[in-house]
Amino acid sequence: MYTSFFGFNESPFSLTPDPRYLFLSPHHKEALDHLLYGINERKGFITITGGIGTGKTTLCRALLGHLNGTTKSALILNAFISDMELLKAINEEFGVDGTPEAQSKKDYIDALNHFLIQNFSAGGNAVILLDEAQNLSHNVLEQIRMLSNLETEREKLLQIVLVGQSELKDVLAAPALRQLDERIMVRYDLRPLDYKDVEGYVNHRLTVAGGKGQLKFAESAFKKIYAYSRGNPRRINAVCDRALLIAYAREKNTVTKGMIASAVEELRGSRSTTDPRRAEWSWGNFLSFTLLLLLLILVAGFAGWSSRERISEFFGIEQRETYVAQTFKAKMPLPEPPKQEVPKEAPLFLDGSQSLAGLFDLFSKGAEKNEPGIPEDVTLSVVSFRVDPEYHVVFRKPFRIALVGLEQEGPQYLLLREVTRDGAIAVDGDGKDRYVSRELILKHWGWDVSCIYPIESRRLYLRKGKQSPEVQMVQRVLVQRGYLTEETGTYDDNTFQAVRRFQMDFDLKADGIVGHQTMSLLYQMME
Repeated sequence: MYTSFFGFNESPFSLTPDPRYLFLSPHHKEALDHLLYGINERKGFITITGGIGTGKTTLCRALLGHLNGTTKSALILNAFISDMELLKAINEEFGVDGTPEAQSKKDYIDALNHFLIQNFSAGGNAVILLDEAQNLSHNVLEQIRMLSNLETEREKLLQIVLVGQSELKDVLAAPALRQLDERIMVRYDLRPLDYKDVEGYVNHRLTVAGGKGQLKFAESAFKKIYAYSRGNPRRINAVCDRALLIAYAREKNTVTKGMIASAVEELRGSRSTTDPRRAEWSWGNFLSFTLLLLLLILVAGFAGWSSRERISEFFGIEQRETYVAQTFKAKMPLPEPPKQEVPKEAPLFLDGSQSLAGLFDLFSKGAEKNEPGIPEDVTLSVVSFRVDPEYHVVFRKPFRIALVGLEQEGPQYLLLREVTRDGAIAVDGDGKDRYVSRELILKHWGWDVSCIYPIESRRLYLRKGKQSPEVQMVQRVLVQRGYLTEETGTYDDNTFQAVRRFQMDFDLKADGIVGHQTMSLLYQMME
């Protein structure tokens, strides 16, 4: 989305555990040192615990890059597995040759033990990292304990790292796992970032993403980030990513405290269009106005009672003058001015049928202008998405927005033909163009966006390894939107990862496959 605007090579605040983005705060450096010490000194069992989003998985992936060439590693990310599945996964990660088809636990363990002895004889070490270990069953944890028995008289053949949320400490404290808990020689509880590290964390991610200093964060913005995140890296990523979208939508190169506040409100779902302070101020003024009006009525009433005789005389005179004037007008009628009909402006906000008909009309006009003659095997389909308001600036084809916060009854829509720098060109009930401001769009944004997508009769799914003009079209849009750096024409791993990031940004199923829903949204953004 905003990567090319700010000069990034990729999104700096992605939630994926990329080890390049590991920021070694004092806490994360201590955790890494504990891991390296436990592995290199062959301490057997090591546990790393911490709250959700503190960077444990990223730390694990970064650890693999710090191990020397003689240390073999097996990273197990799926914690919901059986003991047999665990043994199979470990052997596959280590590259242990398979055993005969009718495999048992003993077959797997014997093959693993043979591998570990050969590795140790060659001067090597071996480590298993189990992420999300708090979800492992007691049977699997007991199987892991049994693996620790693979040792020589003096050295452990296998180092086992259990990484999990804080609940892992309670799991290991269970009486049934006492033997395992007592074997853990190295423990570290990973804490969130301190306030002084938040600025370094944000700037580190901006630099790794390829930033050249075009984007700045105000000092007050860091205070707001810490107040919301309490130093949790995942929360920092989420709020900064949303703040960059807001800055991109406003075309600003400095992220302010106000942008962070808006991002926090959106993440929390507080999207009320009414400012409570404004509402409170208005209510206070209403009370003041009411009291003042009552006071004026009382004063006027008292004054009127005191001057009732003079008022009666005045109205008597006025009534006589009025009677004479009316009699004169009756005798001398004046010509009536010609009636002029004031043209009534067509409605800007449309109902469902009006907006849908207008959407098809705009698409047809655009197709005639740019791609005359839609093939017979193409069906025009209405596709709807739930889109955050900042994303409307990247749409390149007509679309309609479901509106909220209006006084009219029934669903109302805004039909937009084109997005401009500071707003958009809407189409009213008469089919005429009318400018609308960005403030109006954001104020009444109802999240549901509809557009027209031409579907070919053949079912199109793009996945890894495919080469076709459609793949190049997808890559072109991803490059334009800053998700990808080049078009290759081949659906390679870079394209797969870019599609997944795109899908996550727009709340689509993040499977890396370009199906009907993903393709229609990419089509909507195509220049």
